[in-house]
Amino acid sequence: MAAPEVFNLAQVPITSHSFNADRTRVAVSLTSNDVQIFDRHGNDWKPTEVLSEHDKQITSIDWAPNSNRIVTSAQDRNAYVWQQTPDPQTGHLIWKPTLVLLRINRAATYVKWSPNEDKFAVASGARAIAICSFDPEGDWWVSRLLKKPIRSTVLSVDWHPNNVLLAAGSADMKARVFSAYIKDVDKRPAPSVWGEKLPFNTICGEYASPSGGWVHSVGFSPSGDVLAFASHDSTINIVYPGGPAIHTIRMTTLPLVTLAWTSEESIVAAGHDCQPFVFSGNAQSGWQLVGSLDDPNANKASGGSRSGFGGAPSPVGRLQSSAFNTFRNADSRGISSSPGSPISGPGGSGESELFTIHQNTITNIRAYESVGAGQVTKVSTSGVDGKLVVWDVSNVTPVSAGGLAGKMGNLSLR
Repeated sequence: MAAPEVFNLAQVPITSHSFNADRTRVAVSLTSNDVQIFDRHGNDWKPTEVLSEHDKQITSIDWAPNSNRIVTSAQDRNAYVWQQTPDPQTGHLIWKPTLVLLRINRAATYVKWSPNEDKFAVASGARAIAICSFDPEGDWWVSRLLKKPIRSTVLSVDWHPNNVLLAAGSADMKARVFSAYIKDVDKRPAPSVWGEKLPFNTICGEYASPSGGWVHSVGFSPSGDVLAFASHDSTINIVYPGGPAIHTIRMTTLPLVTLAWTSEESIVAAGHDCQPFVFSGNAQSGWQLVGSLDDPNANKASGGSRSGFGGAPSPVGRLQSSAFNTFRNADSRGISSSPGSPISGPGGSGESELFTIHQNTITNIRAYESVGAGQVTKVSTSGVDGKLVVWDVSNVTPVSAGGLAGKMGNLSLR
């Protein structure tokens, strides 16, 4: 089983990340108005391009694998579609932005391409979701708004494989499934467990958070017949509309804020507990937490692939020493102690380095590598600690929710 590949992209939080089709490039937002594109060179990532057009902080990025277009959303209430075109003067390929007419009066919070890449959805704080498609006459992207019955900020969206249905999670403590059918763009969808007649803004399902928490993340299974959503009440819920049945897993850990399906019977989710959890189950046997892709019991003071400097251990022996790791931690993160030990001395705050690879909240999880339809073998995560980590989903460390809470109960985040 391969060890996680760990990369320190920045010393500031990563708001969002998205890879290109062959995973040789990644677009990230480093809590700024710009998108930075990194190219992979061996076991490292080097910044190569900056996309600048937004006026306020970028909230979400999605890179379409087939059309090679990037869509970005930001707090400036705008979205842009970026496409590579030859520069008229130099002939080199440059990223050209195209404005999207969103018609929202609050920040855009999340963006996602549809499976066919002919439209995308933009969630917002305006209690609306903009479904955007290209208008060749005006040479711009236009939108139609999904509004009712949304009552608060939409935090995440996900497309059904049929390119028509859209799941949305919002701060009104509801997960919903809408029809985003656009007559001139979509073919009439085949009947499914979500319904048959699907005009625009049809509500195909509405599900409440069990204890009234914001719904941070939603996701359709590879078949589209199952919906999962994670909410701020530390639950993850799996919905089978054909039953109908809802399986709820109540965690004793901190809330999950992002999730991704790895197969029809497996989900990886992560959040404020700084590690990706693996859930498994089906409609007949129910769902349960089976483990973590991280190993909190591993000794992080030994350096190597878990140190944040790439996937392979350093060939230089002295770089593996605990003394070097102590100085590196003090320089890069202001941490002068080994994992689990309180920081002491003048100005010490009693904070600790965590036993997990990520040292702060994981904000984004995405499928990284797949074999066949819907079978994800690797996922990538990014977070507030500025790290990008690639995990092998088969490398699961068994853990119980209660045991993990006890293990990390005395640790605090910076």
